[in-house]
Amino acid sequence: MFGTEKAQERVILVGVELPDSEHFELSMTELANLAKTAGAQVVTSYTQKKDKYDSKFLVGSGKLTELQAAVDAQEVDTVIVNNRLTPRQNTNLENQLGVKVIDRMQLILDIFALRARSHEGKLQVHLAQLKYMLPRLIGQGIMLSRQAGGIGSRGPGESQLELNRRSIRKQISDIERQLKMVGQNRERIREKRLHSETFKIGLIGYTNAGKSTLMNILTRKEQYEADELFATLDATTKQIHLTEGFQATLTDTVGFIQDLPTELVAAFQSTLEESRYVDLLIHVIDASDPNHETHEKVVMELLQKLDMAEIPRLTVYNKADVAHDFIPSLFPHTLISAKSKEAPEQLRQLILAKIKAIFVPFSLTAEASQFYKSYDLSKFALLDSYDMAESDGKLSGYIAEENQWRLEAFYD
Repeated sequence: MFGTEKAQERVILVGVELPDSEHFELSMTELANLAKTAGAQVVTSYTQKKDKYDSKFLVGSGKLTELQAAVDAQEVDTVIVNNRLTPRQNTNLENQLGVKVIDRMQLILDIFALRARSHEGKLQVHLAQLKYMLPRLIGQGIMLSRQAGGIGSRGPGESQLELNRRSIRKQISDIERQLKMVGQNRERIREKRLHSETFKIGLIGYTNAGKSTLMNILTRKEQYEADELFATLDATTKQIHLTEGFQATLTDTVGFIQDLPTELVAAFQSTLEESRYVDLLIHVIDASDPNHETHEKVVMELLQKLDMAEIPRLTVYNKADVAHDFIPSLFPHTLISAKSKEAPEQLRQLILAKIKAIFVPFSLTAEASQFYKSYDLSKFALLDSYDMAESDGKLSGYIAEENQWRLEAFYD
C-alpha cells in the first residue's frame, strides 16, 4: 500500500529589516508560525538589513545569490517573504529563483481561506484574494501560471489565477453584491439583538491568546480551539449563563496580529463589527508569550482604529500555568489558567464584578404582591437580595442606567 498523505511544502522565509522596522524579530517568528499553520515545513530563514528595499528584487544581489543556492540545494518549493511585495518584485523573484514566491499578505489570506467556515467568511476571503490578485496579472510568472495547489493557492483556486482582468473584476462586483445582501441580513439580526436588551460580551485579543478556550469553558459548548494562529475566523455568538435569569451573550472573533493588512481589516469588517456593539470587551492576553506587551499594543491600536477603545474592558491574562517571570503591563487585570478547574467560576465572578461596575446600583421598596415581577427584572438586571414582609418588600441589585425606568413596574 502506498501512502496517500501529501508531503509538506518546503519553504524558505525571507525578511528585510529597514532602519525604522519595529519588532522585526517578532515579525519573523510570527511568519514562521503562520507558515506552519498553513501546513508548511520551514527549512530555514534569511534576513538582511538594508536602508531601503531593492526596487527589483526587494533583497540585494548578494542575498539573492544566497537564496538561489539554498533553493537548489534544499529542494525548496516556496519562498515566503515577510515584507509586502510589489507585482514587479514578485514576478522578478519567481523568474530568478524558479519557485513560487508569496508574501506575508498572501500567506495570511491563504490561512483565512483555510479557516473560513461560514458562507460570508468564504465570500470575504474570496474577495480579498481577488483584489490582491488583480494587479499581479502582469506576466506569466510561476505564481500566476502554476496548475498545482499548495500554500497561497487556496480559496478561489488555481483556475481563478488564469482569468483575465475583466473576468476578475466581474467576480469582484458579484461578490461585493452578495456580501451587501448578506450584510443587510446580518444588520437586521444585529438590530434585533441590540433591541433585545441582552447584555453583550465580546472576546478580543491577539491570535492564539486562548479566546476560544475561554469561550468553551464559559458556554460549555464546543468551539474549535487549537495552538495555532487564526484557529477562529468567523464570529461566533453563544448564550452565557452568569446568574439565574440574567441574559447575556458571548462573541468570539478573529484574532489580531501585527501588520494585519488593511485590506483584511476591511474585508473582515463585518466579523470585527460583531464586537463593536457589545457592552463589555474581554481582552485575552497570552501571559506565557514574552512578546505579550507588543501584542497588547497591537490590539489597543486596532481598537482605536475601529472606534472600540471606549467600550468597557476586562483584561484577562491567560495561560498562567505556563507563564514564567510574568510582569503585567495592563491594569486592572486578572491572571488565570483556562485549563484549571477553578477558571470557569473565577471568570464568571470577574465578569459579574465588572458588570456591576458598569451598571448602577438600585434599591427599592414595594408591595410584596408586586415581587413576582422580579423574574422578568432578573433578565436584564443583576439582583443581589430581596427581603419580603407581609405588606411590602425590599429588592436591591444593579441595572443598566438606560433600564432604570423598568423599576417603575414595581409601583404600578
